[in-house]
Amino acid sequence: MQDGFGRVVRDLRVSVTDVCNLRCTYCLPESGIQWLPKDERLDDDETVRLVEVLAGLGVRTVRITGGEPLARAHLPALIERIDAVEGIEEISMTTNGVLLSRHADALVAAGVDRFNVSIDSVNPTRFAELTRRDVLPAVLRGLEALDRHDVGVKLNAVALKGITEHECVDLVGFARERGLQLRFIEVMPLDASGDWTEDHVLTGEEVRSLIHERWPVDALERAPSSTARVFRFRDGGGEVGFISSVTESFCGDCDRLRLTADGQLRTCLFSHDETDLRGALRDGSSDEDLVAMIRTAVAGKQWGHEMHKPGFRPPDRPMSAIGG
Repeated sequence: MQDGFGRVVRDLRVSVTDVCNLRCTYCLPESGIQWLPKDERLDDDETVRLVEVLAGLGVRTVRITGGEPLARAHLPALIERIDAVEGIEEISMTTNGVLLSRHADALVAAGVDRFNVSIDSVNPTRFAELTRRDVLPAVLRGLEALDRHDVGVKLNAVALKGITEHECVDLVGFARERGLQLRFIEVMPLDASGDWTEDHVLTGEEVRSLIHERWPVDALERAPSSTARVFRFRDGGGEVGFISSVTESFCGDCDRLRLTADGQLRTCLFSHDETDLRGALRDGSSDEDLVAMIRTAVAGKQWGHEMHKPGFRPPDRPMSAIGG
């Protein structure tokens, strides 16, 4: 399955809920959030059927996202079913880690191969300020729970001007001590309040310079379709990555699709168009009908986010309602 620019679709991001148990300042307001009604979210059968159809079209990897995916009840059972879909070779999950210690064993047993755990600070006070929740110890317990398993683990940190400059060295030190790759993500215009401006962006290059002063790094060759540019520490202390969506676009070989919790197919994180697969499912559409809808959507996939072009406007949905 190729888009109009010859890019082959292989990766599917499946948001299993829009609900999140944190209120990160760059993502959600502190209160007044209206979550999707339960009957508007895809159920397990609907989710698995769409994964089956997409796997038949060449999707090989699935990333489970939210909101916070662990806010969805009985998630390991859904993942076990996705893992059994013919053609799916890898399942990963992005999580804030708050509930991870309770579910790590079941998630790994169900088939999750890799985890990306979000952690923007290892300072408890700063963490609570950023997330509006005093739950850093729970995240750390979640990472300890993953240590019991032979799975891939990476850490994600959103880079914020005025904050990450003071946090990045401690974060990198934390990751190095544990043999984990930490990835800094430029903050994007996907906040629910719509307050984002480029003034909020601490660029990947700026963060690299700060880290390089403490631990010199050298660039590795970028893997095809990778969202991150990865650098290796010269002292052998592992790697650090940078997802510079704003300043160093990686749209040119994007291989991703996104399925929202309410069953909308999105071909780009910043797309203004969605394909209503939930409506088609509930109207009795056949798999052949779904295939035709998906192929049409992929054929019309935009080249990139065009964030720096005149007239750019963010998507109508915030990140929590799209799924990372």
